[in-house]
Amino acid sequence: MKKIIVFTWLVVLFGAVASILWYNQYKYSLPTPVPDHYVPVKNGTAINLGFQFSFENHKPVLLHFFNPDCPCSKFNIKHVKELITQYGNQVNFAVVLLTDKYYTPAQVKQKYDLHIPVVVAPQLAIACGVYSTPQAAILNSSRQLYYRGNYNNSRYCTDSQTAYARIALENLLKQHDPIRFSLFATRAYGCSLPGCKL
Repeated sequence: MKKIIVFTWLVVLFGAVASILWYNQYKYSLPTPVPDHYVPVKNGTAINLGFQFSFENHKPVLLHFFNPDCPCSKFNIKHVKELITQYGNQVNFAVVLLTDKYYTPAQVKQKYDLHIPVVVAPQLAIACGVYSTPQAAILNSSRQLYYRGNYNNSRYCTDSQTAYARIALENLLKQHDPIRFSLFATRAYGCSLPGCKL
């Protein structure tokens, strides 16, 4: 009888864990709800970076919109750091914090070992048409929006075929016109702003 109780308890526990994992994966697969006040921003729109950045060169810019409390942002940070390592000599990178909690840029830089500018600039999200995290906004050398969207179709950014931000960066560096990506690239997935709600 004791074995049956233990076995039943283990089955229930396993079922509960599996249900939680499935539910989280299901929620991730749904697009982030578009806010009522959202105003789309078209490619080619000039983006004013303001006083937060002192990029004194004509390199393109990748703005990484990031919420330290967003699980999707946490899954994505390794991929972003890989992009920084690969393209850091050709592209200016910066992290834009979007959260309703207080984090200093120094705390985020230290926690994630980032050696790029980290700023709190929610107005940049509006300017680039960003309403979830993580999102990438890539600006050309004239500071015009070239790409705004997801990094990858995979939660852990492991699918090289859908490495949207990387593909957009490579295309821009080759001075090609913007690619027309599918909705999986440009429809936001992740955490709503300003809080962390999947």
